[in-house]
Amino acid sequence: MSWLTQINGATLRADAFAGAVGAAVVLPQGVAFAAIAGLPPEYGIYTAIVTPIVAALFGSSMIMVSGPTTAISAVVFSALAGMAPVGSPAFIQNAIALAFLVGLIQFGFALARVGRIAGFVSHSVMVGFTAAAAVHIAMSQIGPAIGLDAASGGVVARAKVLIAGHAAVNGVALTSAGLTILTVIVFRRWLPRWPGFLIALGAGSLAPHLMAQANVDLRLVGTIPPTLPVFSLPALDSLTDSRLIESAFAIALIGLLEAIAIGRSLSYKTGGDFSSNREILGQGLSNIAGGLFQCYPASGSFTRSALNLEAGARTPLAAIFSALFLAMMAILLRPLVALIPICAVAGLILYVAWRLLDFHEIGRLFRSSRVETGIVALTFLSGVVGSLELAIYIGALASLALFLDSSSKPALVIGAPDALGEHRTFRNAQDFNLPECPRTLVLRFDGPIFFGSVDFIAQEFRRIFRQRPKQTSAILILKGVGEVDHAGAEALMQEISRRRAIGGDVLIVASYPPLVARLKSFGLIEHLGADRLYDGKRRAIARAVEETPFATCAACAKRVFQECADRPRNP
Repeated sequence: MSWLTQINGATLRADAFAGAVGAAVVLPQGVAFAAIAGLPPEYGIYTAIVTPIVAALFGSSMIMVSGPTTAISAVVFSALAGMAPVGSPAFIQNAIALAFLVGLIQFGFALARVGRIAGFVSHSVMVGFTAAAAVHIAMSQIGPAIGLDAASGGVVARAKVLIAGHAAVNGVALTSAGLTILTVIVFRRWLPRWPGFLIALGAGSLAPHLMAQANVDLRLVGTIPPTLPVFSLPALDSLTDSRLIESAFAIALIGLLEAIAIGRSLSYKTGGDFSSNREILGQGLSNIAGGLFQCYPASGSFTRSALNLEAGARTPLAAIFSALFLAMMAILLRPLVALIPICAVAGLILYVAWRLLDFHEIGRLFRSSRVETGIVALTFLSGVVGSLELAIYIGALASLALFLDSSSKPALVIGAPDALGEHRTFRNAQDFNLPECPRTLVLRFDGPIFFGSVDFIAQEFRRIFRQRPKQTSAILILKGVGEVDHAGAEALMQEISRRRAIGGDVLIVASYPPLVARLKSFGLIEHLGADRLYDGKRRAIARAVEETPFATCAACAKRVFQECADRPRNP
């Protein structure tokens, strides 16, 4: 918890304000998510109180807020519906045990340092995932914002329901949501230091009264039970149920992918550090604690995290304040909170969804890289047409495929000295149109030489030889090679043998001690000859020029290397 040193009066005020905004929003959400999971409303509130505190204390993100989410709630319902009647004591018992099991599995993932797999989720995946999440959030809130019931299913299914029910739009609800959005835009643009979110929520709640339409049938947050979570051990028979364990593993994986994706996405926006493995630890401990305090499985929430960021949160204390304020609201402000229209809350969340769409970054990627743009589009479409979980899976696979493709194609650059440079610096002979030695090829490797790249390297060797058949000898510069495996060493030995068979030879330049040690362990140095291994290209070039037949040098007018000056010329 190194962020504790960053706390001061300004951050405390900002975090307290962001926490108050988050609490006002998560209260109706907690009730709704509990209903999605098939649980009584108080269990959504319990989950929104306990898990954010533990995840904030032990996780990595400075901004992310954990708690009940739409995706996890839906998976919980699907997993438990066939095991006990929905909402029954057995159903609730299984949901609580499921949270504990999910936490244990995630804690095990943290010990195994599974967070390293997040390195395969590229920035472009985060951009596409964030945009897809914004669409999901918006589509889930348009219905409540216009006075319709929240449609279930994916984006397409919700859109069909909204289109079919457009005639039943409630004008008062639409005005309330619109006023909420307009108010927050005004305050965020011209009065950023004011509590714009809370003022907007208040304006949206007062709108029906200002329109003399207070008696209009608007859905409100409603009555909240005056209870708080208490310590209770999960039922042992539920913890040992194989069906529950299987579901727990799937939920644990989905929850981690969501949390890591949200945490990394927010870190790009805030410029802060983010440790995937530490976040896995925080999520695991939060679900373990949740299983001990009457919660069902939780994960990072994109909606509340984005709202936390927009509200000005500075440290994880904002999430803790939000949980504490929620606990107080659940006890002290229940009558007032119960009167907040759902449409006003929906308007606030619609504004957050719009702010998640980073058009500037999407445009930059579109202009700079077609591959990155393709990954953004693929991730976004997968999330919109399918689900956010599917978007993460497909985006991660696309990033992994791109990584493997890049790793399997190390750069093989043909070099030559630039006579115009002060020190005759070696440059790319093709890019700078530099003359090459007619007999000796200078080839620099940049990238790993391993089993995944040997086919590409062999193809490049053959292509280069077809283009330059008279360059029978080669100087292979391996200074840009970080790793070589047995297959890579064999590919180099095959090239040595091939060039020797046509009357040429190979010299290798490698100075990195671990790399040289690996080349020796694979037998390459023995095959090459220890006297043909150099730690710098100057000595290797001198040896190559020395071994070039006099007749070849005498007929050469290029004199590429400085060492060529000592060789005879034809009269």
